Amino acid sequence: MGFTFEAIYENGVLRPTQPLPFEENERVCVTVESPLDLVRRSFGALEWKGDPKVLEHFALGPIEEL
Repeated sequence: MGFTFEAIYENGVLRPTQPLPFEENERVCVTVESPLDLVRRSFGALEWKGDPKVLEHFALGPIEEL
């Protein structure tokens, strides 16, 4: 069974924002992507010709380097 869930990284630990459907001590495989990774992968699909930082701004909100 595969699914996507949101988590918060704090003090070296990923903490899911919702309960997960696993048994205690069950082993799972984890793939981690940040929202910024998803935006960067989307540049080609959107045929964005402008500054990548501007697209990140619209997709994720203000980014300090803008």
